[in-house]
Amino acid sequence: MLLIGYLLGSIPSGIWIGKAFFGKDIREYGSGNMGTTNTFRVLGKTAGSVVLLIDMLKGSATALLPLLFHSDANALLIGIAAIIGHAFPVFANFKGGKTVATSVGVLLIYNWQFFLLAWAIFLITIYLTSMVSVASMLGFTLITISSLFYQDWILTTVALVLTIFVFIRHWGNVSRIRQGQENMVPFGLGYRRRQKREKNNNK
Repeated sequence: MLLIGYLLGSIPSGIWIGKAFFGKDIREYGSGNMGTTNTFRVLGKTAGSVVLLIDMLKGSATALLPLLFHSDANALLIGIAAIIGHAFPVFANFKGGKTVATSVGVLLIYNWQFFLLAWAIFLITIYLTSMVSVASMLGFTLITISSLFYQDWILTTVALVLTIFVFIRHWGNVSRIRQGQENMVPFGLGYRRRQKREKNNNK
């Protein structure tokens, strides 16, 4: 199950879709990352949405393996294999994405109620900040804190480890955030504030 999960997680959907339908290797554009955010940035909304769905499905499919194999293995722990695969994919020279979408896919199977809470936290934070990087780091932090109320030590431990990993993967974004140069999605309060500030500077 761990091997299958790792291989599923290793599917570089952003790279394959970029090459097959757009003739582009998204690693050569934008942030250079193969994940969902850079796919949206480089290939557009349709391709980005497809990659988001596939990356989530990689996690969900892996978390379902214990059910498929009639095993009593913990779905969350098995799902970690897909997350590792996405971060270090064998099919892309072990240089992968930042694991957010795949982690959410695993959570959907493990605890759908907590998945809804986590998704709400992420959507609210991305609306307030207009930055996927900030929403990912802040979102995972709040998700880890929220997991304490479920009294599930496996969930809390995995959430904490993933939060640390997400911070490490996004560390390069921190300096751009401080300098006000981080890429923003074209909606939300943060985007509006930047647009207003740039408009005032141009007067």
